[in-house]
Amino acid sequence: MQQNNEIKKGFRIGSFKKTFRLYKYVKPYWPAFSLGLLFLFLSSISNLAFPKLLGELVDSGTGNKSVAAINHTGLLLVGILLAQGIFGYLRIILFVNVTERSLASLRQNIYNHLIQLPMRFFAGRRVGELGSRISSDISLLQETFTTTVAEFIRQLIIIIGGIVLLLNTSLYLTLLMLSCLPVIMVIAFFFGRIFRRYSKQAQTQVAEANTIVEETLQGILNVKAFANEFFEMKRYKKKTTEVANTGIKAGSFRGIFASSMVLGIFGAMVAVIWQGALMIAAGQLAAGMLFSFILYSSFIGASVAGLAEVYASIQKSIGATENLLEILDESAEPIIDSSQISPEYQLTGQISFDNVTFRYPSRDNLQVLENISFDISADQQVALVGPSGAGKSTIVSLLLRLYDPVAGGIRFNGKGISEFPLSAIRSQMAIVPQDVFLFGGTIRENIAYGKPDATTDELIAAAEKANAWEFIQRFPEGLDTVVGERGVQLSGGQRQRIAIARAVLKNPRILILDEATSALDAESERLVQDALEKLMEGRTSIVIAHRLSTVRQADKIIVLDKGSIVEQGTHKELVMIEGGLYKNLSEMQFTN
Repeated sequence: MQQNNEIKKGFRIGSFKKTFRLYKYVKPYWPAFSLGLLFLFLSSISNLAFPKLLGELVDSGTGNKSVAAINHTGLLLVGILLAQGIFGYLRIILFVNVTERSLASLRQNIYNHLIQLPMRFFAGRRVGELGSRISSDISLLQETFTTTVAEFIRQLIIIIGGIVLLLNTSLYLTLLMLSCLPVIMVIAFFFGRIFRRYSKQAQTQVAEANTIVEETLQGILNVKAFANEFFEMKRYKKKTTEVANTGIKAGSFRGIFASSMVLGIFGAMVAVIWQGALMIAAGQLAAGMLFSFILYSSFIGASVAGLAEVYASIQKSIGATENLLEILDESAEPIIDSSQISPEYQLTGQISFDNVTFRYPSRDNLQVLENISFDISADQQVALVGPSGAGKSTIVSLLLRLYDPVAGGIRFNGKGISEFPLSAIRSQMAIVPQDVFLFGGTIRENIAYGKPDATTDELIAAAEKANAWEFIQRFPEGLDTVVGERGVQLSGGQRQRIAIARAVLKNPRILILDEATSALDAESERLVQDALEKLMEGRTSIVIAHRLSTVRQADKIIVLDKGSIVEQGTHKELVMIEGGLYKNLSEMQFTN
């Protein structure tokens, strides 16, 4: 039991430390933030002057003071009111500016870190959830950065300053009023933990709801094709209802919390006024002093209640912070700008696999590749064939170093793959997959992804080489045609040729073709295959194919089955192997 309490205590302290880690994003704007704190301090101090001056104004009216003295006190109050308004305005402007810039830095940092994370991180997470972390979790922090911290400081100043002034007015009444604070603090602590738990739960549920929206809209064609609109509506309704129920539970606790605070604070004030009235009747206290005391008590009571609300908000922000820091604490890949790669890391196109064994981190009990060994010479065209699940695409993932082998090694130019910077390897490779992903912008933007600083002439030349310029120029907007989400406005063959144009523009040393023509009609396949043959000239090419007709001319064919190499050779050599897997696959395809 004691150990659990120590763990919980450590967790709470650790949670606050994590939250304050985010304030490094405020550091560049510290001068403006400090000035905002100064105006906050001045505004809070001027606020504390009100009860004192109002008490004096009451005493002036009942103590036969001159009209000039009354007017002087009144004008002083008006001046303080104006000063407080100016200080409040300047404080808000400065804090908002600092917050917006700090959160922009935080968003950029989270996004930059996110896209540098290795594939194993994304394998276990959904896109909608990660998107929610950048949007809704940071939006929750916006309120904390903008108002919560300022309110926390302001209310602390009012509570401390108010108590000091109260002690100066009446020690007995002050002690009477403060007797309720321990109870209020215990209530705030208890409910704060509940708020944080429900807040983190709600944030997770919101992320799951956002994931449903994102995945449904991305796969809208499948949703409609399977007539699953009502299924998706029910799924989203269920998740948003969970969010609402969590919010309702949190709200019920918030209501109990607020009621407890009101009872405690106003109960203490009733006791103070009651006792103060008795003291006035006994001639121990002036009416103006009691008036000031009541105002200070109400200020302190409101600040204590507000402090509890601030505490609840901080608990909510801690939940969001923990989610964000889970991302930031993940180890990023050591990537560099591809324009800064040293010439010594230029690939010749030679590749060797030496007894490579691999298992995916998420499926550690399943051997995907076992003792894979082969050599590819520079400018060779090599085909990887075999049944689904044989490990062909995994070899590509290892080449791109999206994952590292469990055992064995991979070499480029005769040197170990780890001797090359990740960016050096990937910047000299290009992949044309079966399922082409196009960004929702223009054709120009999608082709230029292979070389962002390419000129229009270079884009056109790449499109021509990919047999894509013919259909691009038929569009009224040409290169500036919007392709829609995932390229939905283009046919499969057109998307493939855009992907090939992108690869042409990148001019890779090693080209990877992953089932690039398997889903196309005969005419599109002819155009795409012609473009691919042009692209493969003068570079090392690795072709993954189920259609063996596309790899007959390959310099080497590597046949995989169940994660192992079972045959290697040219097409002519492999079809001569009796009972061989390649021969069986070839006979099945060409017989049909």
